[in-house]
Amino acid sequence: MTAPDTATRPPSPVPPDVELAEAAIVEHYPRLVRLAYLVLPPALGRNRRVLTAHSLAQRALPRGRRGAAGAEAAAAAAAPGGVPGQRGTPGADSGYAYVRLRVLRAALEAGIPLTFRALPRRAQLPPLLPQVWGLRLFPRSGGAEELALDQWLATLDGPGRAACVLRALERLPEPEVLRVLAEAGVANPSAAVAESGDPANDALFASPEFDPCVLQARPTDLLRRRRFGRAALAAAAALAVCGALLALPGGGWGADGAAAPPYALNAAAEQALDPGRLVRVAPTAWRTSSRTGFSTWPARGDRTDDAELLRRALAVWARPGPAVVASATPGTPPGPPMGPPQLLFAGTVDQAVVVLLYDGLRVVRYAEPRTGTSVAALDFARTDAASGESATALVLSRVDGNVRYLTAPWVTGAGLRDLLKPGEAPATLKLGQDGVTPPVASPAPAGHCTGWNALALTGGGATRLVTDLGELTAARLTSGAPGAERDVAEGAELGDWSRIACLLPSVRSHGVRSVNAWTYARQSLPEGDGTATWLCTRAETWAGTEDRVQAQFLAPGAPLAAQAAKAEGSPACGAREPRVLAGVLWKSKAGQWYVLAAGSAQFASLSVSGGGVNGSGNGNRLAVKAPAGAQVELAGKLTDGTKAGVLR
Repeated sequence: MTAPDTATRPPSPVPPDVELAEAAIVEHYPRLVRLAYLVLPPALGRNRRVLTAHSLAQRALPRGRRGAAGAEAAAAAAAPGGVPGQRGTPGADSGYAYVRLRVLRAALEAGIPLTFRALPRRAQLPPLLPQVWGLRLFPRSGGAEELALDQWLATLDGPGRAACVLRALERLPEPEVLRVLAEAGVANPSAAVAESGDPANDALFASPEFDPCVLQARPTDLLRRRRFGRAALAAAAALAVCGALLALPGGGWGADGAAAPPYALNAAAEQALDPGRLVRVAPTAWRTSSRTGFSTWPARGDRTDDAELLRRALAVWARPGPAVVASATPGTPPGPPMGPPQLLFAGTVDQAVVVLLYDGLRVVRYAEPRTGTSVAALDFARTDAASGESATALVLSRVDGNVRYLTAPWVTGAGLRDLLKPGEAPATLKLGQDGVTPPVASPAPAGHCTGWNALALTGGGATRLVTDLGELTAARLTSGAPGAERDVAEGAELGDWSRIACLLPSVRSHGVRSVNAWTYARQSLPEGDGTATWLCTRAETWAGTEDRVQAQFLAPGAPLAAQAAKAEGSPACGAREPRVLAGVLWKSKAGQWYVLAAGSAQFASLSVSGGGVNGSGNGNRLAVKAPAGAQVELAGKLTDGTKAGVLR
């Protein structure tokens, strides 16, 4: 077969942010797996092709927290005095094209025969994950036409199958097919396209015959498996005996000094793992408590008296094994409890059994399947200094893009609001007896932003807006100047949030406690092009460090705001430094470029220089003509005479 030439393979396109690539994989996962399955060589066998196709699609996620595009943007923001241009919200097409190319390259490499002349590539080896023990998996059988098509595909080499799939499954025109094949490292894309077959059969590629996500299962060789099981048991017994001999005094592994065996004769540790000592708060304690927070939540759920379930949850918290999928928000220590924690919830939710525990510093979520306990999930979230405003809801489960919340005991009503539709009233949600919401769609982590759901929770004399940012805790949304934040309730505040909600993915999974939006300036644009709005968004974390600040510019008539500047760990736009300054390059309707800048009310004058631009003005707003692409330095002077720079 014609293999991709890695020596002359063109460089990969600039990888997108890892969150964008993950969203593309999740959204188009069946499509990517089908593409890999069709390109992989039939000689692998249907079972290994299925597992390899899933493995290649899952390994398409790029390394790192963000791609080169994000790094370039960060470098531009960090340049001294650099004023970024207007930007819109990126789409998901670039992320999908990137992961599709990675899947295609890996599938072509998997078809290269193994030799002793070179080290094997990862795609040529059996996949580490996913693995299925004791079963053989293969797609459902189709009709005679699908069988004939499968036999014909087996006669093609890898590039030929890739060209056929790109045309038939991806619906790409021939020039685009040639380009993608060249990027994948195919030596002769034209020859691959020439042998890609009759387009009249393209519709057959969508049949269940080639769908590795809808599978049938059959057992493996049972007698052979029994022999292997006996041999493995004997080997494990021999290893255990050898380990015991090595651990004897006088050789091998030494003792742990003065340390006792794990949790043996340790009163504090034993109490922390005893389900009978869990703290249970009275259902009405929040009504008389001096402060409200998670410490006043009662124990709720239909399994609060299941001692075995609670024992498993505490044991997994203290000693998570290899079958436990654990996660922790940034700044959250994942260690065991220091004493008996408080029980918040224990019950069946969808297809899982969930336990929520609180130890004063963290909320911990333990989840296991409704049937069996071979695997479990353990999530940590820092929640110290929680108040009634921030302790309104916790995530119970996420299934198929939907999320269920456990609301605070003082919440009396809940509604679902789309932030992108500020004029619509929230849809009423019926809370369960234990304060559990019905499943609601969670905002997408990245990609095309067509809606952003938030919960409007009523209770304690106020209605608070919270949203899911990928955390165990829901993030509170507020509006107003630093130090005077208020819950989002008015039409103008909802209107501002409708234009900046699609920028929230940039603060997902960072331990965010609340996000405040502040309209700090309005500016009349040159040439009578209307009035622009400047906003500052500050995402504060539970840990109190690495807060994320963004300055946004909203041009008149634009549906969404553009990010003008951003910073991490900056006190700007917060109670400690309640001011902000940012600028953008803006093009008027007549085609003239301007440097626009605006600061909060503390600025008495602004100035700009460099890049062929020089100008200044009194007040907290500035507009100066500039050449396209100008790199300038922006500075300001406060009303007390001190100098202050832009957000960075």
